[in-house]
Order: sequence, then C-alpha cells, then structure tokens
Amino acid sequence: MSILVGCAIGFVAWFLMNYLVAGVYTVDQNERAVKTSFGRAQRIEGKTTLDDPALAQSLRPDERERYVYPQIQVIPPGGLYFKWPWERVYKVSIATQTANMAYDPENPDANKRGTMLEAVTKDQLNTGLTGQIRYRVSERNLYAYLFGVKRPFVHVMAYFVSILRERIANFEAPKVAVVAPTGPATGMSDVSGVSINDLRKNLRSLNDFMDKDCLSSTARFGIILDASLITGIDPPAEVESALAAINTAHNQVSSEISLAQASADQKIVQSKRAVEIETLKAHTEVEPLVALARQLTELKRIGPAALANYLRNVRLALYSRAKQVILEARR
Repeated sequence: MSILVGCAIGFVAWFLMNYLVAGVYTVDQNERAVKTSFGRAQRIEGKTTLDDPALAQSLRPDERERYVYPQIQVIPPGGLYFKWPWERVYKVSIATQTANMAYDPENPDANKRGTMLEAVTKDQLNTGLTGQIRYRVSERNLYAYLFGVKRPFVHVMAYFVSILRERIANFEAPKVAVVAPTGPATGMSDVSGVSINDLRKNLRSLNDFMDKDCLSSTARFGIILDASLITGIDPPAEVESALAAINTAHNQVSSEISLAQASADQKIVQSKRAVEIETLKAHTEVEPLVALARQLTELKRIGPAALANYLRNVRLALYSRAKQVILEARR
C-alpha cells in the first residue's frame, strides 16, 4: 500500500513539475511570442495580411493571391504566462540584426567566404559588391516567418541578392541637366557613361532603390529589410587600369574647363565693375547740369525779371573774381 501511495505522489510531483511549473514562461523585452494549440496558431478570426494596408500595398496584384497569411495573436513582452501541455510557445527576437550582403546561409564558402558579392553590369562587366543589410522580424506578420517558409532568412537573402543583381544589370544614372563645371574635378565617379562609375556616383540612389524594391519582403517572409548599405563597388582587375586612364583624362579635361570658367567669370566681373565706374562718372558730370536746368526752369516759371536778375548776379560774381574785363564799346 505504501508503495502505491509513493508511486501516486511521485506521479503527481512529476506531472506538476513537467506540465504545470514548466508551463509558466515569460517573454523578454526584445521578443514576441506566438502560442499554438495542437500545432495551430491562435488566429484573429477573419483577418489576413491583406487587411493590413502596410503589408498589402507592397504586393503586386498577382502576389496578393500567393502571399495571404492569417493574422495571429502575438504575445507581448512580460509574464508570467501559462501554457498547457498540448500548447507550444514560439519566441522570436525582433531586434535589428546586421548581415554581410554576400553571406550565403546555405554555403558559407560562397561569394569569397561571404565577403564579396559578384554582379554583372549593363556593359557586361563582372563587378564585386561589398556592404551590409539590416533586418528584423516583422511583428505584424509572424505567421509568415514562423510557418510560411522553413528558413525565412535563406529566402530573404536570396530575394535580396536577386533584386540587387537585377538592379545592377539594368542600372542607369539619373538624368540631370548638363551644366558647366564650376569647381575642381571630383574624381573617377564624375565620368558618366561607364556603368561602374555611374554606380559609384549614385550609391545613395542605388541603396534607396533597393529599399523600395525590397518592401514586399515583409509580406512575403515576415522579415523587414531596414536598410541596404552598399559601401563598395570594385571593377575587375583587368578593367581597373582602363578606368584609371579614362578618369585621369576626364579629370584633366574637367580641370581645364574649370580654369577657363574661372577666367571667364573673372573677366565678366571686371567688365561689370568697369561699366559701373563709367556710369558713375557720367552721372557725376550730368548731375550739375541737370540741377542747373531745374534752377533755370524754376526762375523762368517765376517770371522774366527773375531770370534777368539771376543773370546779373552771375555776372557780378564773375566780375568780382576776374582780374581783367574787356567791354565792347558801341560807336
């Protein structure tokens, strides 16, 4: 009898430890959790990812039929939470992480051991790309991350690389108005028409394009690509010398154009200054005559006698300063 009681007590203790005490859990601050019951996630009835405008607007019409995932209950940070033995809790970190864009999760030795990604430009040059991507798990589409695909990070990296290579292969520098250079030569990135130089010159635009093109990764795989930071574009070794020669010639031409522009600007400024000086001189000579004309007009308006008196006073002033006066005598 005592053996049966001991077995019963042992079973109860084992049950409490393995199914009740072990069923208590917490969720860290940078984590989110999803609970499943018999393998089925707790869903929000009647809600899918298409009901979330932030997710739906990033998908093309044909993609909306393929990437429709249910909205599920997300357990926020905190606790203590409890789960039954037939329930399972999936915890996911939503912290932002960084990865080399050349990293291949399935083959770490690929892309020069994950240090450089190769891509072909529009003029058929095989160039190397270096940089990083920042990503994090989307709290708004945890179903796609946990249950949509088996290895979401592998999918999102392949997705990013395919978009990047397509963008590199078709990249064209933004059209800008042609203006004369006003400063010194800025180096090899100023040479247009060469795909590698266009890419180097427009790295920021390329990164912006990648951010826009990868918006649908949230709806597809439940991973948000926060930013792509392409930091280096290296041409093949056999092309480097030719690019250096092109860039050197361009820099020389740019320098000569800048010097000519500066000389022309200086001459224009000097010409404007000379015109201003001559104009002021002319105003200085004309202003007394204009003032005298105004005075004579005013005297004439007053009457003939005033003008005669003015002329007499002028003569008297002249007589007072003259050393010799010659008068015409009448016969």
